[in-house]
Amino acid sequence: MKSSREFTIADLVKGLDVTIQGDANCLIKGVCTIENGQPGHLSFLINSLYRKHLNTTRASAVVLSPKDAEGCTINAIVTKNPHYVYAKIATYFAPASDFSAGIHSTVVVGERTQIDPTACIAAHAVIGNDVCIGPDVYIGPGVAISDRVVIGEATTIDARVSIYSDVKIGKRTRIMSGAVVGCDGFGFAQHDRSWHKVPQLGGVSIGDDVDVGANTTIDRGALEDTVIEDGVKLDNLIQVGHNVRIGAHTIIAGCVGIAGSAEIGKHCMIGGATCINGHVHIADQVMVTGMSSVTKSIETPGIYSSGIVGMVTNEEFRKNNARFHRLGNLMNRVKQLEAIIKKPNDERESQ
Repeated sequence: MKSSREFTIADLVKGLDVTIQGDANCLIKGVCTIENGQPGHLSFLINSLYRKHLNTTRASAVVLSPKDAEGCTINAIVTKNPHYVYAKIATYFAPASDFSAGIHSTVVVGERTQIDPTACIAAHAVIGNDVCIGPDVYIGPGVAISDRVVIGEATTIDARVSIYSDVKIGKRTRIMSGAVVGCDGFGFAQHDRSWHKVPQLGGVSIGDDVDVGANTTIDRGALEDTVIEDGVKLDNLIQVGHNVRIGAHTIIAGCVGIAGSAEIGKHCMIGGATCINGHVHIADQVMVTGMSSVTKSIETPGIYSSGIVGMVTNEEFRKNNARFHRLGNLMNRVKQLEAIIKKPNDERESQ
């Protein structure tokens, strides 16, 4: 990524816990991959599979771990957490948000709505009654915001997001295009062989510094709110059912489905395409690997996966998986033993 500005390596890492190996005054004007490095650019080495490119990259500097820094012949930023340090450096080269305060002439605003004068409301947004929009908020084109929504300071709502009534969104949160927040939860009661709608009377509460990915949906609660705590990161295409609670600083990858009233703890990591059953509880600091099925509560921190036998610890899953791949050989051995057993005693003794 190119920038119109240049920074020394020392400037880029100011305030970060790193060691500079090489020329701290080397000028950097952008970032690049290690295999397609460019002079004047900074790269990073996070995955050891790419270490083979370290000696041939044309990048002027690289962010890497102390182990990978051994024998590195170019300028290096050495840190225990290369991914985090690269993320902080890359912000210097990210395109700046280009919007100014004000409300576009095509915007429709309801009654008793309060919009801070520093907020920016883009074209064709529709805002309902009794809405409160805080300082430095950005509302993108075509956003629909219903009644009694509260949006905190410096939050960004991208184009074509739909926010239903009684949703509260904290500070510095970003909701990406196509997301739907506060739609009705999936609540129906059966009577006389047909389904009848159960009114969803709760709302949604989203904390500070949350990211909600594109086309993700967060259902409103049936009675109490669905809650997304501070620092949660949701990928694209996630379904969050009604009355779900997601603890602070949990991160969830794409295509995860979370059924109603599930409770996910703090600092969890949920792999892509995982299905989480309703009403289960997941403890703090749990990692669930991708495409797992969480059918019962997880009360102990750790890494969990599921296979044909349901949810087990990751260690047990790996053992079971290895055994599964040996089933063919095991079956052949059993058949051979059965054949021997069926033979008369004198034939068995001669073998």
